[in-house]
This record gives sequence, structure tokens and C-alpha cells, in this order.
Amino acid sequence: MTIYILNGPNLNRLGKREPEIYGATTLAEIETWSRQAASGHPVEFRQSNAEYQLVDWIHEAIDAPAAGIIINPAGLSFISIPILDALKMFPRPIIELHISNIHRREDIYQKSLMSRAATAVIAGLGARGYPVAVRAMLDMVNEG
Repeated sequence: MTIYILNGPNLNRLGKREPEIYGATTLAEIETWSRQAASGHPVEFRQSNAEYQLVDWIHEAIDAPAAGIIINPAGLSFISIPILDALKMFPRPIIELHISNIHRREDIYQKSLMSRAATAVIAGLGARGYPVAVRAMLDMVNEG
């Protein structure tokens, strides 16, 4: 079964957007690292600036069925009830991922709604958090 790696708004701007917070790594580089970490396990790596698209992809992962979801909802982490509701329907492991440590940031970034549905949360490892998340997901899938 496939691992879905879903990325939210503005992550297509990685490498250009606030490098002091998000680093210089691009989303294309992160995708390469994620696929390498998957060691041949199927991966669907996607990004959208549209909330509805992320919800549709979560529904697709439910119906596929996917092995697990790794999601960086970006700014939607803190406001999107529709994404939370979709994730709550997914019966397998979910890893919520943030490039920055959201708990050290401004108050608005410290309370993610997605954590209520996540099996695990990774925050603050920078772009290298993605391969860490993939390896952790593979471990969870193999243990389950």
C-alpha cells in the first residue's frame, strides 16, 4: 500500500520563502529525499494551496486504501476543520509534520488542530523531518 505525503499552502515556495525559518531546501529536493527514505515503497507526494484538494486527497487515501498519511498542512494546521474531519476518518497511521518547531513560534502557530487526529507529530527537524517521517511511517506500517 502507498504512503501519501501531503503538503499544504505555500510549501511550493520552499527554498525561497523565509529561509531563516524554513531553510533553503526546495519541495522537489524534499520529495527526492522522501522517495529515497521509502526504499522503493510506493509514495504519492503532493502539494496544494487549496484546502479542498487536501481533503480530496485524504479521501483518496481512505478509499485506496493507503498505508499511511504524512501531512504538513502548513497554515491550514491551525484553522482547518475540514482537513481534521477528513483525517479522523483515516483508519491507519497519520504523521503530522512541520518543518519549524511550531511550539517555539508565535502563539498563532502553536496549536495545531491536526494533532487531534495524528498518530505522531514531528516538528522542528527542518526539511530532514520528511525522511525521518517516512522511516517512522514504514516502521509503523510494518509493526501493524
